[in-house]
Amino acid sequence: MSDSTHLQRPSPRRLRLLGILALAIALALALTGITARTLREHALKRKIDTDSVPTVSVIVPAQVDSKQELVLPSNVQPYYDAPIYARVPGYLKKWYVDIGTQVKAGEVLADIETPELDQQLQQARADLATAVAKEKFAETTNQRWQKMLSATSVSKQEAEEKSSDFDARKAEVTAQRANVDRLQAMAGFKRVVAPFDGAVTARKTDIGALINAGSGSGPELFRVADTHKLRIYVDVPQAYAERIAIGMQAKLQLPERPGRSYPATVVSTANAIAESSRTLLVQLEADNADGKLIAGSYADVHFDLPASAGALQLPVTSLIFRQNGLRVATVGKDDKVAMKSVEIGRDYGTKVEIVAGLDPSDRVIDGPPDWLAQGDTVRAAQLEKAGPTIAATHASEGSKQ
Repeated sequence: MSDSTHLQRPSPRRLRLLGILALAIALALALTGITARTLREHALKRKIDTDSVPTVSVIVPAQVDSKQELVLPSNVQPYYDAPIYARVPGYLKKWYVDIGTQVKAGEVLADIETPELDQQLQQARADLATAVAKEKFAETTNQRWQKMLSATSVSKQEAEEKSSDFDARKAEVTAQRANVDRLQAMAGFKRVVAPFDGAVTARKTDIGALINAGSGSGPELFRVADTHKLRIYVDVPQAYAERIAIGMQAKLQLPERPGRSYPATVVSTANAIAESSRTLLVQLEADNADGKLIAGSYADVHFDLPASAGALQLPVTSLIFRQNGLRVATVGKDDKVAMKSVEIGRDYGTKVEIVAGLDPSDRVIDGPPDWLAQGDTVRAAQLEKAGPTIAATHASEGSKQ
């Protein structure tokens, strides 16, 4: 062997170093692979765990406004409204006013011709004159017999008979005079007059028409309404009845005058709920000195109602209806579901008023799935408020009293 051959063969020490280096590289590669695989397994597990936790939309209950507006339909009526009927039968001789005429109290609206009443009055006066003549004769006779009684020319019984006859004649005169007064008073009704200041809103008669006395014997002759003030009647649902108070201010809005409102004041209530509609009849008054409001109109009444103390609002989609009653699902700090029983106040359609069972800081799940149960872990996607507070409530057109 030559010296060159001896130099080309690696030494054992070098071989050991090379072996150790190769082993280290293999171990590093193996460790790197194991670590990467472990990391991938952990990432996959985290992804699976994350995907298994449902994501829910979380909202915060909204505070109720200090005031709420309640809008209800109403009937606008005159302050006074009276149908005018005839008190005596006859024929209409003449009318002096037509619809729209402004009249004063006591102003003549029409004259009625009453031939039968005139004859009755004439006969009554004749009967009164006859009764007066008989009374005078009975008085003279009584005086004469009283003088003869004092002279013992007649018996006491005969004198008492003449005295009684005189008393009867006086009573007859009184009766006949009362009959004449009655017929004269009836004759005064031949002139139909306005009962108060106002406007004629109807005329249902004409010259020559046959007039029957009384409200049940024919149509009214005229109708007079006083509209310097107006009475407004509105049916308030039972849920809002206790929040209506005497003296409360309201606003009227007419459909033919959009954007304009007229003040009105609550003056009285029926103080009883109507069984047929479960509503409270409320009366308001509105000044109409300028005559801009027309009696008989339909109008919307806007009430500013005080809000219930501590009331919150939630959308109806957050409510859970189960066998345990009405509940909502809330998310705690540990992302666990907590079911809470709540009590509803007023229903606004898309939102409801929560009067008990919920805190303003609670995180409520909106649109909870049916399978959601107490203690489930969830992930909140977004924290929102329950939406703007409801400022107006439009009740459906209820029954009109």
